Amino acid sequence: MVVATLIVYLVLLLGIGIWAQRRVRDTADFHLAGRRMGPVVAALSASASSSSAWTLLGMSGAAYAWGVQALWLIPAVVSGFFINWVFIAPRLQPASHANQALTLVEFLGHGCDAASERWLRTLGALIILFCFTFYVASQFQAAGTAISTVLPVTAATAIVFGAAIVIAYVFLGGFWAASVTDALQGLMMLLVALVLPAVSLWAVGGPAGLWAGLVALDDPSLLRLVDQPGLILAMVFVAGLFGIGLGYPGQPHVVNRFMALESAEQVRLARNIALGWAVMIYIGMVVLGWSGRVLLPELADAESVLLELAVDLLPAIIGGLITGGVLAAIMSTADSQLLVAGSAVSHDMRRGRISLAMDRTVIAMLGVAAVVLALYFPATIFDRVLFAWQALGNTFGPLLIVLLFAGPVAPRHRLLALLSGFVLTVAINALGYPVPGNAVERLLPFFTGLAIAWRGYIVERNR
Repeated sequence: MVVATLIVYLVLLLGIGIWAQRRVRDTADFHLAGRRMGPVVAALSASASSSSAWTLLGMSGAAYAWGVQALWLIPAVVSGFFINWVFIAPRLQPASHANQALTLVEFLGHGCDAASERWLRTLGALIILFCFTFYVASQFQAAGTAISTVLPVTAATAIVFGAAIVIAYVFLGGFWAASVTDALQGLMMLLVALVLPAVSLWAVGGPAGLWAGLVALDDPSLLRLVDQPGLILAMVFVAGLFGIGLGYPGQPHVVNRFMALESAEQVRLARNIALGWAVMIYIGMVVLGWSGRVLLPELADAESVLLELAVDLLPAIIGGLITGGVLAAIMSTADSQLLVAGSAVSHDMRRGRISLAMDRTVIAMLGVAAVVLALYFPATIFDRVLFAWQALGNTFGPLLIVLLFAGPVAPRHRLLALLSGFVLTVAINALGYPVPGNAVERLLPFFTGLAIAWRGYIVERNR
């Protein structure tokens, strides 16, 4: 029954891709659904595409491993949704419609001289390709884990199979396919976040039983609100986690939903849907991780807690839906990123001079590269996703914020803001500074880029 449920779900995704292919007439349709997206689809697809396998597997795994201090992840991540929908979306939607930008990188380069714009678009495209290769690889790796849990196949076979499904429907239907499937997948993820945590919490005896179970594990670190030696390091840890939220405005595969909204009046409804969705999803995953620590205290892989609990606690057909929800989290992010990668090459790097065929070729090539990385260079989903997330957020977010809230930025400062955010993030990650909450990696590049972009605004204003 689990296998049948999973197969039906995957076939449905391919069907949506075939349907969406008929709606793709030009590059505006392929990249932004012709700017005709409604608020419900925009809210659910933006939420799902920003909430990858990291949300269901990585975050529940972090709660399993960290204990009570994982509570900080909820406001840290939801703050990113708040920043995007309350501050970014109401400004980016009309601004991108006014200048007809099809991608975030094109929007960031608008108003520069031709040479500077060419450099900025090329740099932005290369950074997107680099980050998304790692990001998509983590999604395919998670897909392999999910599929191999319910089907009698190896993890390697499952990775290739899951990747093929995602590449196929994005290849066919572009942004329409990615957005409609993401909306469906957002609902699947919500089902997981409501059903499995509730069942798990009931299995441990409710909130009182959960606390008693954590205490019985006799590990004091699991019970501390912040497991750091001293107030200063505790504050640094929490600030580092909130740095995750600061990364949201710089995610090209998320903010393009704001650009695709048909009208600015739709932002309020979309915002309410997205924020409600985020609160339920992230609370559910933390509760799930805690419950899993009590029910399955000896798991070798903390990030498998969701899948293990689904098998142990739910009937087969519901377990199939839960596994489908995990795949939904994976596919809803991977499809959007593959699409943005295609647009980065054909629209940003070559300024729209390549056909839809090249878009689809890039999508396929990046998908293959991500599969190779997932097969031969595996890493934890939590760490790999957050590295790519922070690199993107620190690269594009600061400049976007200054452009939307202040005004034009001098072209040279735009390039320096992008470059500083990216290079600092990669360098700090490579050096591996042992700072609680990865605060240096998440905050220093962001505020450096923000300062450079602000200086560029001052320079441009004084001309």
